[in-house]
Amino acid sequence: MTTSIGIDVGSGVIKTVLFRVEGEKNEWVSRWDARIRQRDSHKLVEESLEYVLKQAGLKREEINYIATTGEGESIKNTTGHFYTMTTHARGALYLNPDARAVLDIGALNGRAISIDERSKVLNYRMTSQCASGSGQFLENISRYLGIGQDEIGGLSVTSTNPEKVSSICAVLAETDVINMVSRSIPPSDILRGIHESMADRLIKLLKSIDVKDGVVMMTGGLALDIGLVKAIQDGMDAQKMATTVATHVDSLFAGAIGAALWGAFRYEKLKTKGLIT
Repeated sequence: MTTSIGIDVGSGVIKTVLFRVEGEKNEWVSRWDARIRQRDSHKLVEESLEYVLKQAGLKREEINYIATTGEGESIKNTTGHFYTMTTHARGALYLNPDARAVLDIGALNGRAISIDERSKVLNYRMTSQCASGSGQFLENISRYLGIGQDEIGGLSVTSTNPEKVSSICAVLAETDVINMVSRSIPPSDILRGIHESMADRLIKLLKSIDVKDGVVMMTGGLALDIGLVKAIQDGMDAQKMATTVATHVDSLFAGAIGAALWGAFRYEKLKTKGLIT
């Protein structure tokens, strides 16, 4: 049995998970997540490790592999690092074995990834950091509207007359929203318009990597935004794509899950080759 920890250091949130892996059996033992909010990410990672180890009743020396992903390459006292595309691909497949594409939408950008049944990355594309299609952008908009981030999705799905947001640039899009507020456009219609704009760009990313059918799994911080999920599915349906967008209550942890599982896989490979004991 291999014990492995995956740490996904994002721009806004750190996610840490601990897995026990034996052959094809994967047991998710413990988890931890927290917003960074200008705190030291290295200290937060240490805090997360202490927490998941305590929750699992394990000591650090009992862990075979500690893997990082995202912006965690500089974290000290870890075993190895995996690229974000590969960890989100593996994590998405763990959460939904039918997934053949991934939409990972984080604080600063979004990426589309096509994968096979083994989570091998076939192709990918990502948005620029200045695009109005990220978690940070929606967080800023929620402040302008005076609503909580957890209210965004619920308000969006009640919209009856979405207000289109035309600008791709986040700064200009935020200016558009301020103008909408001054014209007394309802928050629900503003949010639905933003979601539709984001969905259009994300669907274009999927089409650019030739995703035409199957399950598209959402991961990252916006995976549980029901307004965005609905806008993406509606957009796919309108374009007659044979795709279904899916999400999971644990989609936030996809990158960390993938890091832990790839870490366990690498450890077993090295052990088999006699490179470690």
